[in-house]
Amino acid sequence: LALPPTALAQKPAPADKAKDEPPFSSYKGVRIGMSAEEARKLLGSPTDKDDKQEVFAVSDDESCQVYYDAAKKVSAVSITYFSSKAVPAPKSVLGEEPEAKQDGSFSKLIRFPKAGYWVSYTRTSGDTPMTIIAMQRIDP
Repeated sequence: LALPPTALAQKPAPADKAKDEPPFSSYKGVRIGMSAEEARKLLGSPTDKDDKQEVFAVSDDESCQVYYDAAKKVSAVSITYFSSKAVPAPKSVLGEEPEAKQDGSFSKLIRFPKAGYWVSYTRTSGDTPMTIIAMQRIDP
């Protein structure tokens, strides 16, 4: 059985590789699985906290919530941008461009099983959209 020459030249889709390694893997150095102590060293003092989460006011335009598991390890990070200043491009977070609705809003979540977490990007509609970027551990 001979394969056509085009079949031999085909390479695996780059999307397969993208699903292994998320482009967005940390926020200001904070990563999934890191200790609460390490996260605080990178983000400073939380403005609000309890046993399972801490809130950090990064600036007037940006805040971050860090969630912890029972072992006090980072299980999720959610960053909210209240203006369009300094918001990462969707492709730099997800590895692809999401399809926006007619009003300009969109939401996309991509799972990265090999990395052990998912990443999402949500933008509201309007002249000053709010953007939320999150990553959360996928529990086995």
